[in-house]
Amino acid sequence: MKMENQSIVSEFLLLGLPVEPNQRGLFYALFLAMYLTTVLGNLLIILLIHWDSHLHTPMYFFLSNLSFSDLCFSSVTMPELLQNMQSQVPSIPYAGCLTQMYFFLFFGDLESFLLVAMAYDRYVAICFPLHYTTIMSPKLCFSLGTLSWMLTTFYSLLHTLLMARLCFCADNVIPHFFCDISALLKLSCSDTRVNELVIFFMAGLTVVIPFLLIVTSYARILSSILKVPSSGGIRKAFSTCGSHLSVVSLFYGTVIAVYLCPSANNSTVKETVMSMMYTVVTPMLNPFIYSLRNRDMKGALGRVFCKNILFC
Repeated sequence: MKMENQSIVSEFLLLGLPVEPNQRGLFYALFLAMYLTTVLGNLLIILLIHWDSHLHTPMYFFLSNLSFSDLCFSSVTMPELLQNMQSQVPSIPYAGCLTQMYFFLFFGDLESFLLVAMAYDRYVAICFPLHYTTIMSPKLCFSLGTLSWMLTTFYSLLHTLLMARLCFCADNVIPHFFCDISALLKLSCSDTRVNELVIFFMAGLTVVIPFLLIVTSYARILSSILKVPSSGGIRKAFSTCGSHLSVVSLFYGTVIAVYLCPSANNSTVKETVMSMMYTVVTPMLNPFIYSLRNRDMKGALGRVFCKNILFC
């Protein structure tokens, strides 16, 4: 009987965004522009770091990984969303849904760990500048990067395998624009207590603890810079930490609100909007916040263009 129940649902219907039909074209153009901005911005950062030897430092090693993660994280959901906005029947196969969920969890949690590594890098650079090259050695950077990829592989695979064991009976309508793990659990006709317990504990390890580590790192950075009795030091503190923390808070705040602190008063529309914040807006903003607005990246961009012009 369980095998029959599992075979009933061969595909899911994604309701997508709660947009009026006459506004669909406008929102399609908006999300397409946001996606292209995300792809081009993050791809530019990856290529600049690869091409310019001046950017072969620990900070930009993590930035290139973050840009790759953001590019993939957005690509997991946005192409499907754009396609479904033009489709009369926005469906996704069962296997495709689990695959999307796996890569969504993988790149989402990879971003979380990379943000921690970047915060630690900035903490060492500002609070221990004389020991920076010794502490942030190539071996440590490679180890932190490898550990991030390994942990996210385990985490996303665990949730995907736990989801694959569940039965899905009659209801196959997902009130979301992607195969969200919480939305799938609500559709299951199996006992989901194990899944929910694992989500609660694992999310604490992959979301709450990284967020606290990032806040602690930036608090130490602020404390260190504010010890310099000058208005320039204060401006530098807010310039260094303010924009970074705003994006970090947007990413972690919405993730925690959706998955760790779900409210019975939260409507589907509200959850969808919050999901858009960390799946679409954050990957688009990260290139501007972390890279494209700093002097090193602008210098690298100028050097690459000058080199290409000379060769031409």
